[in-house]
Amino acid sequence: MNTQNIKQPFIDIFPGDFSRNNRQRNTPKVLFSTIDPAGFTNPELIIFNDELSAEIGIGKFEEKDLNFLVGTDLPENIKAYATAYAGHQFGNWAGQLGDGRAILAGEITNDSGRKTEIQWKGAGATPYSRHADGRAVLRSSLREYLMSEAMYYLGVPTTRALSLSLTGENVVRDMMYNGNPQEEKGAVVVRTAESFLRFGHYELMSAQREYKTLQELVDFTIENYFTEISPEGPQKYKDFFENVSKRTADLMVEWFRVGFVHGVMNTDNMSILGLTIDYGPFSMLDEYDLNFTPNTTDLPGRRYAFGKQGQISQWNLWQLANALHPLIQDEKFLEDTLNKYGDYFWKQHDQMLCRKFGFDKLLEGDEEFFTNWQGLMQELQLDYTLFFTQIEKFDMETDLSKQFENISYIFLNNDDLGKITDFIKSYHTRLKKNNISETESVALMKITNPKFTLRNYLLYECIEEINSGKTEKLNILLNALQNPYEEIYSELSVKRPSKYNDISGSSTLSCSS
Repeated sequence: MNTQNIKQPFIDIFPGDFSRNNRQRNTPKVLFSTIDPAGFTNPELIIFNDELSAEIGIGKFEEKDLNFLVGTDLPENIKAYATAYAGHQFGNWAGQLGDGRAILAGEITNDSGRKTEIQWKGAGATPYSRHADGRAVLRSSLREYLMSEAMYYLGVPTTRALSLSLTGENVVRDMMYNGNPQEEKGAVVVRTAESFLRFGHYELMSAQREYKTLQELVDFTIENYFTEISPEGPQKYKDFFENVSKRTADLMVEWFRVGFVHGVMNTDNMSILGLTIDYGPFSMLDEYDLNFTPNTTDLPGRRYAFGKQGQISQWNLWQLANALHPLIQDEKFLEDTLNKYGDYFWKQHDQMLCRKFGFDKLLEGDEEFFTNWQGLMQELQLDYTLFFTQIEKFDMETDLSKQFENISYIFLNNDDLGKITDFIKSYHTRLKKNNISETESVALMKITNPKFTLRNYLLYECIEEINSGKTEKLNILLNALQNPYEEIYSELSVKRPSKYNDISGSSTLSCSS
């Protein structure tokens, strides 16, 4: 692996703490602290992403590279560091937060000039670990590796995973925060992104009135990641906020398209680039439910429920607007931009739903159609992914109950089947208004609606198998998630088995997940 070409422009530019002291503390007026990863003496590689490694320019894995993948015995060119940021958590200002389980190696540039940041997650404590140990367990690390790669192949903007390794040590975790801690296998995932900058980095500098550093950080972000924005003049800060808002709205629409629920949309978990970041208590939808949250910490308020993700992203952008106000100093512009956010989001959302149903464009009356569909899905507890697979191949001549009984999480009686019949009739009436052929409509659905999504129960089964030393399920899931718009394994494209309805780590997750 080509680790000698990893550079660290971030710590060359911005103020930081170079003490390498990992004691948890406040580090005012700095954006990072250098840190030595914990180091592990008996690591074991589980997965290495050869395709991604070649793409970002780090090269082929050799046995001697395993130490690097867990943050041990780093080359002299790498000064590992953790970044400081702040955030609003569950709607409340939390002050300084930072990379508590993440440590950055730096940035590598491939032959095409593309820059990628490389980061360990689970390699030890940092000043921002908040009384935790900075370690990660196999359970959460495997979930992040597989889900970030699944999102990439679904076409959703995301961080990615380069490797997953066991550390050779056990870590104690109370998975459900219920007073039952247990030892679990420790692990490190190496993840990559164009940048790991979050809303919280800008919030921290603004809250500390470090406006010069704030301006330098925004200038750095524009120059490196928003090249479509002119780097000169005060207008660039307005363009920056508008661009971040658009990227965020577009990401939310993609989450709705595939049925992804993040579970903990705090401002410190919001990527400034509009990437899906920090895979914790996430879930793909099984039964359609706008009020579904997989995060036990989010109960009973359900702030981060599936149907609220658009609304919460706008709230988070309000907090970013407050942080950027010292640079923009135009309240009306910020208010107008945020007020327009909802209009843009819903327009993009409804156009996305059109594609899911095979409609060539949004027509008058479609909003009512979508509302009726949502009500039907929620009332009859129909599986979100399987519903679209079913209507794509729906046969008017085949018994209705046979087509829908296997995608509902309740027993469908005659009244229920009658409601489905009425909806299907209204759907086919709407299809006739298309300006594209039936073949083109089906083709649009096929590229919009995944046949396979990485459901939590599948992850749960995979984790159980790996803990027992087996990798067959892992290999199957890796193949399936790379081909989500094909039904490669029909046994995986089914609704969640009822035996997983109430199992911790499958149906319910905590922020430690």
